[in-house]
Amino acid sequence: MDLGEIEQLRGELAEFVGEVFASVRRRDVRGWGDCYLRGLMLDGRRKSVQPMAARLPDGDMQALQQFVNQSPWDHAAVLRAVALKTVPAVDPVVWVIDDVSFPKDGRMSVGVARQWCGALGKQSNCQVAVSLHAASDTASVPVSWRLFLPEGWQDDADRRTRAGVPEEAGHREKWRLALDLIDEAVGWGLEPKVIVADAGYGQNTAFRQGLADRGLDFVVAVRADESAHPQHAVPTAPPWSGTGRVPATRYRARAAALSALAADGGRAAFRRSTWRHGSKGPMHSRFRTLTVRPAGVAARRHAMAAAGGAAAWDGVLPATTLLCEWPTGEKAPTEYWLTSLPADTALRHLARLAKMRWRIEHDYREMKHGLGLDHFEGRTWRGFHHHLALVTAAHAFLTLRRLDPKAQAPA
Repeated sequence: MDLGEIEQLRGELAEFVGEVFASVRRRDVRGWGDCYLRGLMLDGRRKSVQPMAARLPDGDMQALQQFVNQSPWDHAAVLRAVALKTVPAVDPVVWVIDDVSFPKDGRMSVGVARQWCGALGKQSNCQVAVSLHAASDTASVPVSWRLFLPEGWQDDADRRTRAGVPEEAGHREKWRLALDLIDEAVGWGLEPKVIVADAGYGQNTAFRQGLADRGLDFVVAVRADESAHPQHAVPTAPPWSGTGRVPATRYRARAAALSALAADGGRAAFRRSTWRHGSKGPMHSRFRTLTVRPAGVAARRHAMAAAGGAAAWDGVLPATTLLCEWPTGEKAPTEYWLTSLPADTALRHLARLAKMRWRIEHDYREMKHGLGLDHFEGRTWRGFHHHLALVTAAHAFLTLRRLDPKAQAPA
């Protein structure tokens, strides 16, 4: 937006800020929140504090720096208010778990380490934040975030002190952070939806079990080389001689890769299904579902724990539904998902849920290219989380305007 368009929205934005920053008691601090949001939405190549302040008529670089980096307002309270206002308007079908990376130089920015950087597609120096989004076919919004602290930050007292990392914050695997985000959103009073995630999370047995333990349905991507037994496979135990240890009940046939199980029966086993009608016409491909029993050490461990221990476990691995896609023109299936939904669920519905993960790419594109999500230049824990909350608020404001049929487009 240009400055004239921003000025037309001043009253509407002030009302929005007053509501989502209600937890911030000081009026002047809320005022700088309004100013920061206008800076994020205003046209400009960089959305760090200095260029934003220079573009705004009431911009004050020192005051904005203080607001985002030092002011002690609670970013979680702002995110909660934004979510409670925005998520019902989106009317989500799924909750999407993902993560986003921020390339960084040096080693002092909070949470920075050499790790996989999705933004660059390689191992590089960066920060990573896990995110939860609410998504429908036509809209999506980020709900909350968690900064991933690599193991190197766990006991590095000097860096933690300089970055202002809270004492209670430590290294926690991304899949655990994802479950924390879901628990937080439910604690805010949001109604949970089917959980969707890419293979970085779906491949993790503990993550899937964590969702199941919470009574949440999921459709999560997995790799083609994930191993599983077919549904009809039955574990057996060798005859016992009557002395010594009783032989363990195990599957005698080796587990197969999902790619092999999916391709059994050939292309004829796949059915054409349209999952959505997009701007360029119907979106369709060929899918099939089958019931499998995911294998591996982690799967056995969780099955044993659920049964109450090794002595009580009968050796049968839990069954789950595999959804796979074989697009026209491909020589073999290309995409795989495990879901808690039954195999007789309508194929179109399963495909729609699986594909809705891509909806949040709109969020990331708008937040990065339009709202400066990755332009923050501070190094502290507080500043990082404040900036993410402010970008989330700006994105929510714009999303609500798009969804409101009464909203007037700026002249």
